[in-house]
Amino acid sequence: MYPPEIVIPMKEELTERGFTELLTPAEVDTQLSKEGTTLVMVNSVCGCSAGTARPGVLDAVSGMGKKPNFLTTSFAGFDIEAVKAVREHIKPYPPSSPAIALFKNGQLVHYIERHQIEGRSAAMISENLRGAFEAYC
Repeated sequence: MYPPEIVIPMKEELTERGFTELLTPAEVDTQLSKEGTTLVMVNSVCGCSAGTARPGVLDAVSGMGKKPNFLTTSFAGFDIEAVKAVREHIKPYPPSSPAIALFKNGQLVHYIERHQIEGRSAAMISENLRGAFEAYC
């Protein structure tokens, strides 16, 4: 598990902008059973997460246009059981962090894995997500 002093600022980058933390498997299951759309950002200490995933997600949910009903996050390597529960909901995709998942009425409808984040700018990630929001939100 990562030390809190490393993780907390990365968590706050999202939670201070309206994301709700999913900290337990029960919270994950309850959230993903809700009607509507839920964005789950599997946060990470990975450089690509710090450099592009979090800023891309934040850009995608800001401003005009369609957005998910719920913005949520769990931190890989820290919120261990919650992330395991999120990963159960994204099967058959393999574990990935960072990762960004969009659920509609409990069903996974859009997923961005780490290999789709690495080497891409925050603007590219934002554009990808905004397209998904237009299609599913």
